[in-house]
Amino acid sequence: MGLGGAHTYAQVTGIRFLLGVVEAGLFPGLVYYLTFWYRTSERSIRVALILASATLAGAFSGAIAYGVGHINGANGLSAWRWLFIIEGAPSSASAFLIWFLLPDYPETAKWLTAEERELAMTRLKDEGSKGNAKAMSWKVAKAVLTDWRLYAHYAVYFGISTPFSSLSLFTPSLTEGLGYSSLKAQLMTVPPWAVAYVVTVAASWSADHFNSRGLHSAAFALIGAMGFLASAVLPPDAYLHRYGCLIVATSGSFACIPPLLGWLSSNIHSTAGAGLAIAMNVSFGAPGQIVGVWIYKANEAKRGYPTGHWTNAALLLFVAAGCVLLRLYYGFLNSKRNGQANGKRFAY
Repeated sequence: MGLGGAHTYAQVTGIRFLLGVVEAGLFPGLVYYLTFWYRTSERSIRVALILASATLAGAFSGAIAYGVGHINGANGLSAWRWLFIIEGAPSSASAFLIWFLLPDYPETAKWLTAEERELAMTRLKDEGSKGNAKAMSWKVAKAVLTDWRLYAHYAVYFGISTPFSSLSLFTPSLTEGLGYSSLKAQLMTVPPWAVAYVVTVAASWSADHFNSRGLHSAAFALIGAMGFLASAVLPPDAYLHRYGCLIVATSGSFACIPPLLGWLSSNIHSTAGAGLAIAMNVSFGAPGQIVGVWIYKANEAKRGYPTGHWTNAALLLFVAAGCVLLRLYYGFLNSKRNGQANGKRFAY
């Protein structure tokens, strides 16, 4: 909302910096929060509902931007200022509701009966985070920081972060490059996000149901890569075909993220360790989001943004390959642990 009142470069830079600081912990915090309430087989779909809500918000924001474009100059404010104010207000209001209404842990939720609290804790006895767990220790931190298999998860998440970032930022520009006018381009961003919402939820339900998060992420990363590859090789004036490819690319790119996050949290076996690993994972994604800012070049608009499409396709193919290799590695580790009384098996 503050951006709606900014007038200088310094003000915009300062507000953007503060936004990054306070927003940084939100998404990893949400994923970590779910580990206190849900079992391994229940997390991907919950992460999907959070992330898919972001895709649905992308659909709504395109529609909102279309409507706000018609109030340009109202009360002396440009349309882009109104857009920041209108989209920032619900988040500000919801913060107060979350503070008072969202419970911390099943162990302390006042709206659960004693029997329900006991049931919740029993469900998560062997595979969830605990509200009464010890705080982070150097031993736990060292174990997470030196567990090299986790860096494979981080590398894969870096690969998906660039398509995630670039689609979030440039979908209006991409649709405008498909022959739609400025305001109509905003409206035409709605179908890709709406389809991505449905595909993301369905893919994550399937990943949990079949206990196969790695292969689901690989499959949808491959689908997203095919969408970007087709967009890169089609003629720039093949508007309808490239719009269909945009829908495929958006759906595949977003659908592979929730199983990835559910997969990571399922393979961390301590409460403090899960918090650190999830934060590390999302932190490794941050450079990927920076890359996503630069790959769709304005001077390539008439050529159909080939650099952006090729880059995203290559990274999604890397994600697909990484997921398959990590899945095979976990299978190898589990086969070595067969017959061990206390050996924890890795989730797929």
